[in-house]
Amino acid sequence: MSLRMALLGLLAVSGPASGYDLTKLFEKSISHAWHARHSQIYPELNKMAADGLVTVQEEGPRGRKGYAITEEGSRRLREWLVGTEHFRPVRDEGALRAFLLPMLEPPEAVALLRGEAERYGAKLAALEEFDRAKAREGKSGFGRYALDLGIRQMRMMRDWAEETADRIERDDRG
Repeated sequence: MSLRMALLGLLAVSGPASGYDLTKLFEKSISHAWHARHSQIYPELNKMAADGLVTVQEEGPRGRKGYAITEEGSRRLREWLVGTEHFRPVRDEGALRAFLLPMLEPPEAVALLRGEAERYGAKLAALEEFDRAKAREGKSGFGRYALDLGIRQMRMMRDWAEETADRIERDDRG
């Protein structure tokens, strides 16, 4: 469902676009919050057209189609944004790994956490650079709040991994 809403949101903000254009827009924006492969986007667009959420406005060379959001698609997007429960169970490998961390020997756990802290730090740096680039371009609208959320999450995860590694090291020295 969320892929569908992401695509409807992109069409609502950007206007009519081809599947290729939507894939590129997805990669530049929403992929920081929701991952989808090229192979998932095209079938979803076809289903959305069949469900009346988008229309195929044009068909070009090599089967290229231009999609536009319909009134029904706009209504469903708005309904999803304001009318659904947003806190659902989450599958988070990082949280599962944190739960199972005591199964490792302390040096293994510390190494794992230091590696996680590096990865979170690298993602944080990339998001912060993306934020600076958007500010330099004067583009701070669409995706702004999700970007801020992502920056805060990566900072918190990095800090948690570093602090937990430090705590395990202290406890191991005993």
